[in-house]
Amino acid sequence: MCSADAPLVHIVDDDARVCDALSELLASVGIEARTYLSPQDLMSASVPDRPGCLILDVRMPGGSGLELQRKMISERNAGKPIVFLTGHGDIPMSVEAMKAGAVDFLIKPVRDQTLLDAVAEGIARDRRRRQAAQISDALLARFATLTPREREVMRYVALGRLNKQIAHSMGISEVTVKLHRGNVMTKMALGSVGHLIRSWEVIAPLVPALAEEHAPVAREPLRDILA
Repeated sequence: MCSADAPLVHIVDDDARVCDALSELLASVGIEARTYLSPQDLMSASVPDRPGCLILDVRMPGGSGLELQRKMISERNAGKPIVFLTGHGDIPMSVEAMKAGAVDFLIKPVRDQTLLDAVAEGIARDRRRRQAAQISDALLARFATLTPREREVMRYVALGRLNKQIAHSMGISEVTVKLHRGNVMTKMALGSVGHLIRSWEVIAPLVPALAEEHAPVAREPLRDILA
């Protein structure tokens, strides 16, 4: 039984022989692969939660690899990193794929090592994405423990406001601001204002209400805050 951290590569190509050849190549370096003959097969499959990437052909019956890339971006928040491998590519296709975040756009026939290098980069990207998601989830869980006032103080601190300014904006005393600020640092497990700023930069985009509620307040330049 494979570890949950073992990489898994998904190969989508309408040619079963290509799928088999790619699976054998990946197996030769200890990487498990699953194959699909169409984008629909992949989208309807139950995909294990493991790091990995996709190897996609560009032109397939029932939908192109580029269409699948766009669908994954819109529905799955970018999804897995993609390595395009095709015998029918052109410059506009490659430009579109790379602009949308593809790892590489390779033309058949391709050297085994070139493909393996691209797959390795795709897996590494996905590991970084998964790690970032874990950090975000942990920060959001801690943020959920803050009171509304503590969240507001955290926001003002992240914007570079001094305690006196925060007290004036919120209509409370500086002593109360310091109390809320201390609670924020403790509950969020933060060791410095720099950590608070970076945490806020991760949290704010993930909570739409924060941007809507506090949009009128301008942000201080980050270089001034950290100076």
